[in-house]
Amino acid sequence: MVQASSSSTQPTQPVQAAEHVQTATASDGGAADHGLPLIAVLATGGTIAGVQASATSSSYVAGSISVDQLLASVPQLAGLARLHTEQVANVGSQNMTHAVWQALAARVRALDVDPDVQGVVVTHGTDTLEETAFFLGLTAPTRKPLVLVGAMRPATALSADGPANLFAAVALARHRAAREQGPLVIMNGDIHAARDVQKIAASGINAFASPNGGRIGVMVGVEPLFHGHAQSAFDHFDLDTLGPAAQWPRVAIVYAHADLQADVIDALAAIYDGLVLAGVGDGNATDAALEALKRASAAGVVVVRASRTGSGYVGRGAEVDDSAAGFVAAGELSAQKARVLLMVGLTRTRDPVCLQEIFDRR
Repeated sequence: MVQASSSSTQPTQPVQAAEHVQTATASDGGAADHGLPLIAVLATGGTIAGVQASATSSSYVAGSISVDQLLASVPQLAGLARLHTEQVANVGSQNMTHAVWQALAARVRALDVDPDVQGVVVTHGTDTLEETAFFLGLTAPTRKPLVLVGAMRPATALSADGPANLFAAVALARHRAAREQGPLVIMNGDIHAARDVQKIAASGINAFASPNGGRIGVMVGVEPLFHGHAQSAFDHFDLDTLGPAAQWPRVAIVYAHADLQADVIDALAAIYDGLVLAGVGDGNATDAALEALKRASAAGVVVVRASRTGSGYVGRGAEVDDSAAGFVAAGELSAQKARVLLMVGLTRTRDPVCLQEIFDRR
């Protein structure tokens, strides 16, 4: 088993996938119950695997403990499932990379066809959890439950939320009702669809919500209670045709604000394949910024308009003539998810009309 370093310097590339089947023991300490389902746990680090200098410290180092150490802190998991563990990476999710995404998606696809595995749990930092979940929905379609989980407090905190979140994630991943819903995110007992979920707070354990669609369920003990069904994450993109992560199209996000000037857009347009505008209101920006985005579009850089507001719908042509400018409207997608979809979409086409169809598809 690859062990995570406790150093403050964490790897940003995927480690070689280390595999280990952790033998679950019954809650009474008896022999392992091999009738329990086998759940694969793919660990990528994050606050859930973070360590503090002391239990009351406000600072910590994310991705400091291994997946086996993490699971050992939740002995109650033994009553739920047998656990197959893999340390795919061990980073704070602010350092999540496309290379890790590619490795993670490949493992999810492989586990989906493994007849012994009933479900998959991915432990992840909260900062970019929603982006990873959305990417997996686009590139790693799975019939089995796929659940992403994190924590807002490190593993050594006085009242860490990671153990309860991880217990709920394994309970959800073993349940048939979670099948064929694409990636699900569970935090603080709430179940969210990958397409809709967002981190909406910098602190506190109630930091995730789905502003447009709402949560699709909750955990009641070890049973999920679904209020709805997750929507498809649009098209599925063949991971094998995307090529190496280092060669994926480059897409940047431009954050709109009062008096936004053209120079930053012109500079980004010179080195990026696509730009996503996190616009004010319904995806708008200053006249100077819009003119710069039109120049970028005319030069072959694909421009997608999204909103910085966190919810709502960015449609075509409300205040900006998207057809004339060659822009794409993001619909309900946040800017960060629009960036993911544009990046993989650009591996298929650079035609704004075709890309708009990809964004529009549900």
